[in-house]
Amino acid sequence: MHTVLNIHTSGRGFLDITQQVRDALVHMGSPSGLAHLFLQHTSASLVIQENADPDVLLDMEAWFSSQVPDGTRQYRHNMEGPDDMPAHIRTTLTHTDLTIPVLDGELLLGTWQAIYLYEHRTASHARRVVLTVLTHA
Repeated sequence: MHTVLNIHTSGRGFLDITQQVRDALVHMGSPSGLAHLFLQHTSASLVIQENADPDVLLDMEAWFSSQVPDGTRQYRHNMEGPDDMPAHIRTTLTHTDLTIPVLDGELLLGTWQAIYLYEHRTASHARRVVLTVLTHA
């Protein structure tokens, strides 16, 4: 079984989508099995990260900004602006999919874990995440 989550970002940064995934699981009948999330884009990613201290996300963005800066001359691909190629590199360094165990519709995340859509572009975007649940036979 699967569904599609439509998520609107407000530009570069981390957007907690844990509750949207939980709501979708309830709508799917609270299954047990494996939840697979797949982001249908090449300039954003999915990550599981700490949700207790917001400085973690700020520090991660600071690191990515220093390692993969916008607008350097080394990038040839800039069809959509100076953040275009850096967004693709950031996606390669992270992931476009996640697999998480689910028990009775509940994500089996750790105490301080959340699911984030990590927008790599500086402008807002509409993103699609396909949620597929593989259930026990």
